[in-house]
Order: sequence, then C-alpha cells, then structure tokens
Amino acid sequence: MPMETVSAKPTKGKPKWLRVKLPTGKKYTQLRGLVDKYDLHTICTSGSCPNMGECWGEGTATFMILGNICTRSCGFCGVKTGRPESVDWAEPEKVARSIKIMNIKHAVLTSVDRDDLKDMGSIIWAETVKAIRRMNPETTLETLIPDFQGIPTHLDRILSVAPEVISHNMETVRRLTREVRIQAKYDRSLEALAYLKENGAHRTKSGIMLGLGELEEEVLETMEDLRKANVDVVTIGQYLQPSKKHLPVKEFITPQQFRKYEETGLKMGFRHVESGALVRSSYKAHKHIL
Repeated sequence: MPMETVSAKPTKGKPKWLRVKLPTGKKYTQLRGLVDKYDLHTICTSGSCPNMGECWGEGTATFMILGNICTRSCGFCGVKTGRPESVDWAEPEKVARSIKIMNIKHAVLTSVDRDDLKDMGSIIWAETVKAIRRMNPETTLETLIPDFQGIPTHLDRILSVAPEVISHNMETVRRLTREVRIQAKYDRSLEALAYLKENGAHRTKSGIMLGLGELEEEVLETMEDLRKANVDVVTIGQYLQPSKKHLPVKEFITPQQFRKYEETGLKMGFRHVESGALVRSSYKAHKHIL
C-alpha cells in the first residue's frame, strides 16, 4: 500500500503544513541572547531547527561534539564530509559550560561520525557526559550517538556514563539504507540498539525520515524491528533536501499519515512516539526520560 502523499514537484513548493513559525517567547529570546553573547554553538542554531523556539522554551537544547566534518557521506545529511580536524580535548568542559550558561534542563548531545579515530570518538563522548554531570548535576541527558561500527567496547563507554536516554537513528527503511546511509548497515544499527538495551540503557530511542520513496509497509516493518530490539521511543519526521547535491524529496507525507504512524506505534508498545512533518530527533526530548 503506497504512503499517503502529495506531489513533491518543485513547482508546487512545500505543502502548507511544512510552514515554520519564527521562534518567539521570553525564554527563547533570553537563550538566543546568551548564545550570541558567549559565542555558544548549538545544533539548534547551526541546523536552523524548526522546533528551536519550542524546545528552548522548555529548557532543551542540542549540542554537536567532535567537530563539524564527518567521515561518512550520507545522501540526506547536510554536514560536511572530509578529513576531520584533531580532537579538541577541552571540548567536554566547553560544552558543559555552555549548558550551564544557558541553564539547560535537558541537553541532547550528538556528533559527526569519526571513523578516523581508533575509539571512533567514544572517549570524548563519555568525557563530555562526565563534564556535564560535574558542572550541571540537575541536567538530564540524551546521547544521540553514531553506530560506532557496532563495536561493543565503544558502546560500553556510553553505557558506563549512564545518560537518561541513548539514541541512535535508523534514518530510513531497510531497502533504502544503502542509498541513504552509504556506510551504515540496517542490521548493525538494530543490533547496536538491542545491545544498549540489553546491557543497561535506561531508555533507548531511534528515528526515521519519510519522503525518500519508502512504502507504508516498509515503515511499519522498521517500527516492528525497533520494537523487537526493545527500543522505547521512536521519532518520525519529513525528510527535507539540504541542497541540490543531496537526495531529492520524493513525497511529502500528510499530517493524517503521520498521525496514523503515531497511533500504530503506541499500539506496538513504544513508550513515546513523536510523528509529524517537522519532528526531528530531539523534538520533545525532555519527555522521553519518563
């Protein structure tokens, strides 16, 4: 059964449900001022997230570590690909300081893939969580990690610092993985999520994008695979093309279809399902620790 969509032809533009409201509110204005004053770096601002105002208003922000150059070249991602810079070992303290200045209640950490490093960046990951815990003991954390090539030693480093949520995104369905995530493997991501849960993760979480040509039954299959891996939370959003060099949008998914996935996911047993056109990995992240 094909997914309920509307035309993605450029002549028609984006559908009305993808229109983004400018962020507003006292909390947002305060945080924006701090980010500018102290030259703080968040993925919220650098990625122009459509939910920035809402998330900041609820005391949530996302920070990217290990630089802004990725060793992988995924067809959907706007992050630069190439040879990353050297690891900044002062970064954990810098991120912890940013969170303190912004008075963040719930922080989401993410990173580029660092396949160039022997530890794939897992040591900096763990040290960043430790630094945040020391400087911001009341702040809760989600770590949106790479697959670390599924190597248990690296995954164990994340488990050892016990973030409230450990997240790793599937991004797409099995059939499209090779095209969308060139250096990733569908089953390896599932196995990493299952390993994390089996070895003590409090909450596990994953996300997928729609509009890349997947079928409804493939989306449901991916959701079922995530439940078999005991994933607690799933996010489902609309893929939007970062540039003409990236994979094109093949479909715009309707709000009705997104609601259908949300209802189905809750029936499957997920604790939380965030499903909507503008949903991104960190959307309503502060609620996913419950």
